[in-house]
Amino acid sequence: MSEKQKQIDAHNQAMSEFIQMANSMVNDKGFDMKLVSAALMAASGVYATFTAAGNQGFLAPGGVDRVADMYKKNLSYIQQRKKQELEEKGLTPKPVAEAAGEQGKTSSEE
Repeated sequence: MSEKQKQIDAHNQAMSEFIQMANSMVNDKGFDMKLVSAALMAASGVYATFTAAGNQGFLAPGGVDRVADMYKKNLSYIQQRKKQELEEKGLTPKPVAEAAGEQGKTSSEE
């Protein structure tokens, strides 16, 4: 197995464990799903800051922009994959916006 494949497998394992933990918080402990999602995002931001700057530092505005850009690119990739998976199952993907004032709207309603 190549080093790249080992990294991909480790990434997928870690991601799976975070999702399992989040599902447990919602299903077993009764936390609201949106609260858990927001908490995961906050934890990711805290950990990204620690990874880049350690315990005694913080991100300068350019660092915040780089982390936010990486997050945006990753989220876009996840959405492309999700759409592809749905289409492969013969389903029609329906994009949903959750920005303020757009909750529950599909792209055709915008």
